[in-house]
Amino acid sequence: MNFASIAFELRRDGPQPLFVQLCDQIRARIVDGELATQLRLPASRSLAAELALSRSTVVTAYDQLVAEGYIEGRRGSGYYVRELAGIDPPQRNSRPRAQQIPDLAVTGAMPLTHPGYPDNRLFPCRQWARSLARSARLAPRAMIVSDSPFGDAHLRKSIASYLADWRGLDIRPQQVMVTAGSVDALETCIRTLTAPGDVVGLENPGYRPLRNLVTSQGMDIEWLGVGANGAELPRAADGKNPTRLAVVTPSQQFPLGGAMPVSRRREYQQWANANDAWIIEDDYDSEFRYAGRPIPALASLDDCARTIYVGTFSKVFSVSLRLAYLIMPPGLIPRFRQTLSRFGVKAALPCQRALADFIDGGEFYRHIRRMRRIYADRRRLLLELVQQHLSRYASFTDHQAGMQLVLRLAPTLDDQRIAAQAQAVGAQVAPLSAYYGGGGAQQGLLLGFCPFDETEIRRNVERLAEVIAAQAGD
Repeated sequence: MNFASIAFELRRDGPQPLFVQLCDQIRARIVDGELATQLRLPASRSLAAELALSRSTVVTAYDQLVAEGYIEGRRGSGYYVRELAGIDPPQRNSRPRAQQIPDLAVTGAMPLTHPGYPDNRLFPCRQWARSLARSARLAPRAMIVSDSPFGDAHLRKSIASYLADWRGLDIRPQQVMVTAGSVDALETCIRTLTAPGDVVGLENPGYRPLRNLVTSQGMDIEWLGVGANGAELPRAADGKNPTRLAVVTPSQQFPLGGAMPVSRRREYQQWANANDAWIIEDDYDSEFRYAGRPIPALASLDDCARTIYVGTFSKVFSVSLRLAYLIMPPGLIPRFRQTLSRFGVKAALPCQRALADFIDGGEFYRHIRRMRRIYADRRRLLLELVQQHLSRYASFTDHQAGMQLVLRLAPTLDDQRIAAQAQAVGAQVAPLSAYYGGGGAQQGLLLGFCPFDETEIRRNVERLAEVIAAQAGD
């Protein structure tokens, strides 16, 4: 087919400019094979006259096709169709079958899992909006410019004050680094304190993204079994590379729950000091303790400056904020600064000054107290419903803390299968066995309770009970 036989359909009232329509139609005919390789295109002036267009419209379309590599211009000769190497023209009159795209919108009952998620419906929107507006009005430059790669100075001071009140940490703002979530904080610690080939101690079971992060950095894992006293201590090297770093959740083990007693915490500090090693304390949801005050952080007992403390605003405030922080011993500040200079700063700046205002004005503390009260009520309801509907099939330990409940199943029940079947009826749970990385996986289910109201909790527990009963043959 030559160019003269092609009919173009150009809409002057269409949503796209005329040069875009012309460019698209010529491109489509080249790809379809209707315009053969080395075919000479009409001169821009003659094509413009034929289509009743301005010459600049045609020239712009040709220039775009040259830039994309579909045609080439030859001085004194005009434009020619280029060979499209490796591209086979589609069969005439064939069209790819439309694929059904799954609807990712949440429908039906809210899932019972995603352990550790807060209830976004309870987010203090008005109070947060006031902090945003106030910081934008009083310190607009702070939303785009920071005087330190470690984050906004006001927020770092607010975090230091908050941790002194709630976690017993005696630190200076200079030791605080604001990060883009807890995974970013953990990655920064690993990049700073380890090298490929080093051994990192991880709890088993534990946080799956951390497991993936460590292996992606080319490091080996020593699996630390979790018992009544928390994570086991790393073993002696036995001729192999010693464990250089251990990541633990001493205030509320994830996912099993339970706090590490002070005796084991002291043992970890002794191990780190004796082996020139480091401890990362992942304190992801310590605010949610429903009996008494939060347990002091492991880092508050550290006299050897061997503990890096990691906290997050995702659990207590908002997952969408994507802000967390780490606390480094003073001697490590230059090393962490070097890491940021090598790999860049990831924490977004615009909300940091507003978050400082939110904390300093007392709204953050009021929000925590409100969430603890609401989540405590939901937790009590979940425990009652589990006793009522699931006691025949599962047992649990009430740690009076955290944002999820772990149900331990009989070995004859398959937690992976139960989780899949529960999801099919709108009552998702997380299989405990999926959190094990070093063998010894136990059968169990993780049930989150924070994001759901009473009606949702009742409905989902009843559906889960039906799924488990069917698998148990009742």
